[in-house]
This record gives sequence, structure tokens and C-alpha cells, in this order.
Amino acid sequence: MSEYVYLGIFLLVFGIIVLVSEGFKFYTFFAFLLGAITSLISGFIGMFIATRANVRTTFQAFKFYGKFGNSNNKHPEAESLKNAFVTAFRGGCVMGFILVSLALAILTLLIIVYKAIIKPESIEDFKLLFESIAGYGLGGSTVALFCRVGGGIYTKAADVGADLVGKNLLGLDEDSPENPAVIADNVGDNVGDIAGMGSDLFGSFAESTCASLVIENKLTLLIFFFVRIFKIIRFYILLSIIF
Repeated sequence: MSEYVYLGIFLLVFGIIVLVSEGFKFYTFFAFLLGAITSLISGFIGMFIATRANVRTTFQAFKFYGKFGNSNNKHPEAESLKNAFVTAFRGGCVMGFILVSLALAILTLLIIVYKAIIKPESIEDFKLLFESIAGYGLGGSTVALFCRVGGGIYTKAADVGADLVGKNLLGLDEDSPENPAVIADNVGDNVGDIAGMGSDLFGSFAESTCASLVIENKLTLLIFFFVRIFKIIRFYILLSIIF
């Protein structure tokens, strides 16, 4: 929560800078904030799914041991590992599909809304449209940077502290349940490797999609330029043939 508070302050200040640099046109500013909010939602969805998938994977891995034992199964280890792998794989698929579908749906709606507002007819109008939408990828990348770096710092600090105290002073194994600092280490992994990864995946997808739209607009101008040159060359070729 503290990270999101500081991130919100930074997004507000950076959004004002984007708004001023664009001449107080709210197209890029709104796309930037929408991309940032979507990236935050992506990180939250990643943590929400991962924590529940971890519990279910652990249960499946432990299912055929202890009080969950199944005497009728001849190979409990193989069955347990198979079910744990399937559960973990499905949890990862859910996160991946939700991130891509969410990013694509919001980007499509943003294009439809901006197209209805700007009503592009000329090449310059389409240039304004796609350059404004590029702020969507910028917002996603900004949040991904904070979630990745913030979670990574917390993870490494907790990991180093747990290893120094547990291994060197107490002689405990890595990630030993007797070491309370392992909890902080796992929380840091959840923030950096899951929430950060979810925001990072969204940022990469939004950036690449917006970049392709901007490049396509530039290619349209380039194709128009080459068509004009070809018409001029064809005109001179016809003149040379006639005379």
C-alpha cells in the first residue's frame, strides 16, 4: 500500500508533465493514466491468482502424504507431483490470459473512443490519434518499473537478512520453517516476481502494441511519400518516351 501511495504521487506529477508538454491536450494524459491503472490491476490480479494457486499446488503436492494419505494408490509420489504440476500450470495460464485479454480489450476500447472523439480523416489526424494512444504503453511501463524495482529491493533485503542470520549464525537450511525471516522473503518474492512480473508483462504488451501503431502511421506517411515520387518519375518517363 505504501508503494502504491508513492507511485500515485509520481504518476500524478509525471502526468501533469505529459499534459503540459502536449499543450494541455488530455488525449495522451488520459491514455497514460489508463495504462498505469491497468498495470496496477494486472499486478493485483497476478498476486491474487498466484497466492491461491500456490496454496492449491502445495495441497496437491502434499495430498498423498500424512493425514491425506491414500493407501489404494501404488505410486502416490508420481500422482502427487502430476496434480501439483497441473495446478501450477493452470494458475500460470489464468494469469497470462487475463493480462493479455485485459490489455487488448482496454486498448481496443481506447482506440474506439478516441476515434469517435477525434474523427480522423487526414493523415495528420491519424498521427494525432496513434501518438496519443502511445501514452497507454508509457503508463504501463512506468508502473512496471516501480513494481519490479520496489519488490526486488524488498526481496533482496529480506533474502540477505534471512540467509545471514539463518545460515551463518544459527546454521539453518535455506527457507527453513524455523527462520521467521523466510516469511518476509516469500512476501518479497510475491511482490517482486509476481506483481512486478504481471505489471511488466502488461507493460511489454502495451508498449509493443502502441509502438506498432505508431510505426504503422509513420509507414503510411512513408508509403504516401514513395507514391508521390513514383508518380513524378512515371510522369518524366512518359515525357521521355513521347519526346
